[in-house]
Amino acid sequence: MSKRILTLIAAGSLLTLTACGNGDNGNGDTADGGATGAGNGGDVTISWWHNSNTGEGREYYDQVAADFEEANPGVTVEVSPMQHEDMLTRLDAAFQSGDAPDIFMERGGGELADKVEAGLIRDITDDAADEIELLGGTVAGWQVEDRTYALPFSLGVVGFWYNKELVESAGITEEPETWDEMYEAIDKLKEAGIEPISVGAGDTWPAAHYWYQFSLRECAQDTLQDAVTSLDFSDECFLRAGEDTQQLVESEPFNRGFLSTPAQSGPTSASGLMATGRVAMELQGHWEPGVIMGLTEDGAGLGDNLGWFPFPAVEGGEGDQDAQLGGGDAWAVSEGSPDAAVDFVKYLLSDEVQQGFAELDMGLPTNPNASDSVQDPSLASLLEVRDNAPYVQLYFDTAFGASVGGAMNDAIALLFAGQATPQDIVDDTQAAADAQG
Repeated sequence: MSKRILTLIAAGSLLTLTACGNGDNGNGDTADGGATGAGNGGDVTISWWHNSNTGEGREYYDQVAADFEEANPGVTVEVSPMQHEDMLTRLDAAFQSGDAPDIFMERGGGELADKVEAGLIRDITDDAADEIELLGGTVAGWQVEDRTYALPFSLGVVGFWYNKELVESAGITEEPETWDEMYEAIDKLKEAGIEPISVGAGDTWPAAHYWYQFSLRECAQDTLQDAVTSLDFSDECFLRAGEDTQQLVESEPFNRGFLSTPAQSGPTSASGLMATGRVAMELQGHWEPGVIMGLTEDGAGLGDNLGWFPFPAVEGGEGDQDAQLGGGDAWAVSEGSPDAAVDFVKYLLSDEVQQGFAELDMGLPTNPNASDSVQDPSLASLLEVRDNAPYVQLYFDTAFGASVGGAMNDAIALLFAGQATPQDIVDDTQAAADAQG
C-alpha cells in the first residue's frame, strides 16, 4: 500500500471522527468541512471550493450559488474561490486535517483512486444516475470499479491541429483516419517541402502524449482502467504502443531540433511554429487555439485556417478506435456530506449552468446540451468527437500519478531521442510503480 494511501486513510479516520462529533450526516444533517445543519428538516450549509477566482467566472459562480439557494430554501452555499495551485495545496491539507469542503474539484485518475480507498469521497453512482447517463463516456476518468465518484464539468481531448492552407497545398484533401493515411500525409508534406509536425519534446509531456495515444489504440479499456489501480503494465499492448511510437519517430516527421523545442513558450516553440505557419500539424489539447492566438502578432491566431482531427486509428489495435485521450476537472463530494451537496453538483451539470459556463469561455462543457454554446468552429468539431467517444481516457500522468507518470514520461522522451527502446518504457514505468507500491 502506498504512503499516499496510508496518509489519506489516516485523514479519512480523522474525517469520520470529526463528522461523528458534529452529529449525524446525510439528508440535510451536519456535514464535515465546517458545514452545519439543524437536523432533519433544518437548515444546512454546504461548502464549495473552486478556482474561478477572478472576473466574470467568479461572478458567474456566485450567481449560480445564489440561484441554487433561492430554489432550495434552507440551504446555504458557502463559496470559496481561490487560485488553482493554492486550492490544490489547501485541499491536501484539508483532507489530512479532516476539514475537507463538501464540494471540490477532482482531477481523477490515481488521485481519485487513493481517495476512494481511503474512504474520503462519496459514491454518487446512484444519486446522480441521470447525469452520469447524460455525460456518457466522459465520466470514465472519475470511475473506480464501475462506480462514479465525481461528475466532470470541463473536459478536452487531444488531437491534431493543422494549418488548412499548408495541408491543402501538399495535395491532402481528407483528414487522415488511419495511421496508414497519416503516413501518406506526412510523405506528401515532406515532398512539398513542409515540415509535417511540431512537437515540444523539450518539455517531455508533448512527446509522451504520442505513447499515451498509441496505448489507447492498442490496449482494451479494461486493461487501461485496471492498470490505474493495479499499476501492472505487463500487457503486451503497452509494448506495442512503444513500437508504434518508435516507428513514428523513425519516420522523421518532426520539426528540426524537436528534442529541445519547448511546448508553448515563444515563437520557436512547437505551438509557435504552428502559429507562424512553419509546420503543418501539432498534437495538442483543446487549449491550442488560445495558445496560438497569444503567439501571433495580431492576436488572431490562424482563424478559420485552423482545423482539427482526432488521433488516427491503429489497425489491429485492441482498444476502441473512437476512444479519446483528454483531461479536465470534475465536481466531487466528500464522504459524509449532506445530500444537498450532491444536489448542488447535479445542478452544476444542468443545461442552464453548463450553457452559461460555455458562453463565458470558462471551459469545454461536458453536458452535450451545452455544446452549441461553444462558438469556435474547431473546438466545436473537437466537442463532437469527444461527445461521441465511448470513453475518454485521462492523461496517463494524471491517471497513474506523479511518480509513475513522471518515470513514464522520461522514458518516452528518451525513446524520442533514440536512447531507449519500447521495452525500456514498460520496464521504467513498472519499476516506478513497484517502488510506489
